[in-house]
Amino acid sequence: MAWNRERARMVATGDDHAVTPAELFFDLVFVYAITQVTALMAAAPSPVRVVGAMVVLALLWWCWCCFAWLGNVVRADSGALFGVLVTVMAVVLIVSLAVPDVFADEPGGLSTPLVFVLCYGAVRALHLVSYWISSPGDPALRATLRRTALTSVVPPLVLLLIGSAYSGRVQLLLWLGAVVVDYLGIFVTGGSGWRVNSPGHFSERHGLIVIIALGESIVAMGVGVSGLPLTFAVLGASAAGLLLSAGLWRLYFRQLGEAAEHRLAGLQGDERTRFARDVYTFLHLPLVAGVVLCALGMKKVLQQVADTGHYGLAEPLHGVVAWSLTGGVGVYLLGAAAIVLRTTGRRPTALAAGGVCCLAAGPLVGLVPAMVALVALATVAAALVWLHGRRQDRTFEAVEAA
Repeated sequence: MAWNRERARMVATGDDHAVTPAELFFDLVFVYAITQVTALMAAAPSPVRVVGAMVVLALLWWCWCCFAWLGNVVRADSGALFGVLVTVMAVVLIVSLAVPDVFADEPGGLSTPLVFVLCYGAVRALHLVSYWISSPGDPALRATLRRTALTSVVPPLVLLLIGSAYSGRVQLLLWLGAVVVDYLGIFVTGGSGWRVNSPGHFSERHGLIVIIALGESIVAMGVGVSGLPLTFAVLGASAAGLLLSAGLWRLYFRQLGEAAEHRLAGLQGDERTRFARDVYTFLHLPLVAGVVLCALGMKKVLQQVADTGHYGLAEPLHGVVAWSLTGGVGVYLLGAAAIVLRTTGRRPTALAAGGVCCLAAGPLVGLVPAMVALVALATVAAALVWLHGRRQDRTFEAVEAA
């Protein structure tokens, strides 16, 4: 019995803690979940559906963030927490299965919105209970857990449950309200009590979820041409889409990630907690959301280019899909600009201006062939990343010279 208790206990991490294989295994269900969010938008593209998909993504993001924080203070491959992670994986898998019908529940079977909400509530409860068990000698953290339950878990869950009884815009507004209350609650209560033991682990975990989102953009292109003939136009559009994903990858991993991790490591106590909350928990969501939105546009571009029986090569994207192609990149660039500002205090002019222009470029996308729009966007993104990198290099050279 003593051996079993020893194997089941939670093991605290140190400042040199690294990402464990258990956490990589945990991320597998979120790969599927993000894919389902894209499918939710692609099934019936409309502004309302896109907003609904972003609400679902924000809820899924919260589920992932909860255990990214927990895995930073307790080893995910220890007996007790690994059991919790596997349980959460099963619950999130159910959530993912429910995503495509969460705003259009089909008759028969279980209520999909209710199943989604109950599983989401179970994940949040498991997170709080696990944190409580892991910190028997930390009264500050336990006080924060109580405040979080009362302000950021229970009220949003009530709104989600009420919303699950409705459909259409009423459901969407109630769920959007739940997300707003949840995030405001964490902003109010999340400045103290929480701990970031290992900056390297925390940064790496969030880098991995960005990789997952970028991977979804590539998968979306493959899904778009599934069952359709392979042509030179398809090869060209695929290359342009990959170049776009590579530009977004380079911006994050060569120009954002290292600086944010260095700043996080240089802070202590509540300052480190607030920085981690702002830059990683809040500002990484626009990065993931931007990639998911762009993936919708990339998927439709590849589909139109490949399906020559229904579309010509001169056919543009239409409606919200046209906006999602450039708007997704705009959201990503603005999120990146906010990270740079919060990390260094510098004004990232190229990223901010590029993000605003991409957000406003949706109507232009509807005027040019879909493939041309994708190639132009990939070129513009590469140029913006290059411009931001040059300015960043000049700033570092000036600092070193001083």
